[in-house]
Amino acid sequence: MSDLTRNLQVSVLGAGYLGVTHASCLAELGFDVFAVDTDIARVKTLSAGELPFSEPGLELLLRRGLATGRLRFSTSYREAARTADVHFICVGTPQHGNSYHADLSQLSTCIATLGPLLESPCLVVGKSTVPVGTAAGLASQLAQLAPAGEAAELAWNPEFLREGSAVEDTLRPNRIVAGVQSRQAEEILRRVYAVPLSAGALFFATDLATAELTKAAANSFLATKISFINAMSEICEVAGGDVAVLAEILGADPRIGAAFLRPGLGFGGGCLPKDIRAFMANATELGVGDALAFLRDVDSINARCRTRMVELTRDLVGGVFAGRTVGVLGIAFKQDSDDIRDSPALGVATTIHDLGAHVRVYDPVAMPKARRSHPQLEYAESAESAAREVDVLLLLTEWPEFRNLDPSLLGKTVAERKIADGRNTLVPEVWREAGWDYRALGRPVLSVAFAA
Repeated sequence: MSDLTRNLQVSVLGAGYLGVTHASCLAELGFDVFAVDTDIARVKTLSAGELPFSEPGLELLLRRGLATGRLRFSTSYREAARTADVHFICVGTPQHGNSYHADLSQLSTCIATLGPLLESPCLVVGKSTVPVGTAAGLASQLAQLAPAGEAAELAWNPEFLREGSAVEDTLRPNRIVAGVQSRQAEEILRRVYAVPLSAGALFFATDLATAELTKAAANSFLATKISFINAMSEICEVAGGDVAVLAEILGADPRIGAAFLRPGLGFGGGCLPKDIRAFMANATELGVGDALAFLRDVDSINARCRTRMVELTRDLVGGVFAGRTVGVLGIAFKQDSDDIRDSPALGVATTIHDLGAHVRVYDPVAMPKARRSHPQLEYAESAESAAREVDVLLLLTEWPEFRNLDPSLLGKTVAERKIADGRNTLVPEVWREAGWDYRALGRPVLSVAFAA
């Protein structure tokens, strides 16, 4: 085994959500980590032990890494190239502004900046989600740019983080995928992930293309499963079925499983929507666009969930939004996150506002970001204040504190006891017994009297 696999020094390029998580967790595993970002203000914030986003448990690891000296943040690519043996690229690949394609500009800039500085043998490891074929092109570019030539090798190690569980997913992953071009690259990545591997994580050494496809395929499958149950929700609404019970029955089949089979507002955030669109665009470029044509329907079903929620709310307020007050519980795209990118909850709230209603929202962590981007909404300091004198209350993000609300007490604050559960997270019978008109997508409409 090469010396490179024994005393590894690590850099992480890109200090966004993925980069900070990866850097902090590697420091927790005992590595000396040099993290780089071109945003000076972000580097200062992180160096002070403050997270610019919310992720349970991560700030503790960040501060612990800084305190031990194993974690440092800088704007210097040159120092990263000089000190590290392994460079993890964690920059963003968002959806392109005018197409479904992934915007690879941050990735290209990273390689163009790092490459000419690599004078010694090293491993550059991409973690960003990219179209298949990207890694092969970057490997060739890196070999041409680096003074070390082909000794500056490229590998691909896709991330499988879930927002809200990112620390657990990094420290204790269930699988690690390593797209490599040499035995030495595989050995280095096995060294990096020695602790989770010793705890039972599966390790898949593949070619570059398979590694790239893994993330896109996984997210596309999950998105398909979510949209499938939401398509069944549409069927249930016209057929008189109950999608929540249907989902439970389907989930009991071990061939299907219950995970991601939860009906409601659908998926959002910074990964699934843009990843399935980029995968479709990539397939079209490869000449096999028909193979992923079904993902257009997956995306369309997901978008309809938001429209259906708006229409359900319109029905609850008597058909007209003008002059009505709507309370919204939750605006993050999911619980345990302050991410509002492509948030179904925020999309529903802003649409209802644009249709003439006064919308008052509350979220435990996402309101600072939402205030900056959507100042037209009113922001409350608690669930109770968000519900005060509203004509209808919407639960749009499944935060635990919302599941634990007392419907009898909350009923004393609203103008009308009407609630639409966008996540199928409440117990309908409990709310109906407290006098609420409870509605949810894909579930039967029952009167309060019948429920009693």
